[in-house]
Amino acid sequence: MAQLLILSSTPGGGMPLPALELLSHRVRLIPAEPAQLVSAPSADVIFLDARQDLVGAKSLCKILSTTGLDAPLVLIVTEGGLTAVSPDWGVDDVILATAGPAEVDARIRLVAGRTSQEQVSTRIQTSGISIDESSYSAKVHGKPLDLTYKEFQLLHFFATHPSRVFTREQLLSEVWGYDYFGGTRTVDVHVRRLRAKLGDLEQLIGTVRNVGYRFNVYEDDQVPTPRESAQS
Repeated sequence: MAQLLILSSTPGGGMPLPALELLSHRVRLIPAEPAQLVSAPSADVIFLDARQDLVGAKSLCKILSTTGLDAPLVLIVTEGGLTAVSPDWGVDDVILATAGPAEVDARIRLVAGRTSQEQVSTRIQTSGISIDESSYSAKVHGKPLDLTYKEFQLLHFFATHPSRVFTREQLLSEVWGYDYFGGTRTVDVHVRRLRAKLGDLEQLIGTVRNVGYRFNVYEDDQVPTPRESAQS
């Protein structure tokens, strides 16, 4: 049973997706207005009613996508409205208002499950460090690290290439990019700062004398691939 949130331009006009009344999901219906989103309850799936106002629905879709959704967004449309929907709307799926209970239930399972797998695959956990690619954040033993964007990129690169040795030139190219004109000293400075923030885990970034750096992990603590993360 999922928690569903329906945004409708006519909240008093009945259920935009009648089939939901035959299912056991928990449903909350609120006006499709930007101001309502501030205090909107959490949901596993968000439905947006676009049956009568496609222009307004498209505008709200863009607002939702730019503010960052934690739940998949499904558009409720009429047969004629299907022709107006395009990828730039930023929705995860569309469904006809006349869809039956079996179809509605299947689409809820699919979008909720797909989003859950995507969220899992964006997290890397290894050697006491947790990295969330979607929010550009990292934690050590559950405590947030205060990283700059470049420090995060460097840590992420190390963690996704465990045990491999990289020269300063390679790190500069991979993390800073080919168009960066600074010297390799930049790498040393960022490694030193990153080690300081890692605290008792500073040894994870090892120095290979006369070569460069590598991310040290134990054999039984390898970074999982996205496929492995999704299955765990």
